Amino acid sequence: MIQGGDDAGTGNAYDVTPIIHSRYFILPVSAAAVGTVVGAVRGSRMAALRFLAENAHRPPTTIRGWYLYNKTKNYRRMAAGLKHGGADALRLGVTTLVWVGIEDGLERCGYPWTEAKELGAGVGTALAFSSVYRLPLRTASRTVMLGTLVGGCMGLLRWTRGYLQGTVESHGEQ
Repeated sequence: MIQGGDDAGTGNAYDVTPIIHSRYFILPVSAAAVGTVVGAVRGSRMAALRFLAENAHRPPTTIRGWYLYNKTKNYRRMAAGLKHGGADALRLGVTTLVWVGIEDGLERCGYPWTEAKELGAGVGTALAFSSVYRLPLRTASRTVMLGTLVGGCMGLLRWTRGYLQGTVESHGEQ
């Protein structure tokens, strides 16, 4: 609850949860966490291979040389892992934030749009992704088809959950 936002000076605090649902915070943060892990693993692996390729022509010959070689390689792996982890976290978090924003906007538009909010979020996110990365027309159309497929599957899952909840509630009343 947020303090200081009282109605008509009554001193009552108001709750923002009806306005902003918790999933709008949870999804982008979770996606950013997944992006951090995936980016860190991929970035550090790529940096290790790059370091190996750059230094393959002059391998160390002494014990001290091997120590410094591995130490430098590990530092470069860590730095590349942090860099790529942050970049992938930002990309995935913003993409998920766009999805959630479009879905919420369609939900607030009312009845006909509420039923297709996941489909609209999938198509809208694919269009935003295609325009940000300036994809060629053929690749952009495939991206939009993939967004349509993912959004349709999300809508189907929401419909299935509602149907199953209705079935369970109807059997519970009997």
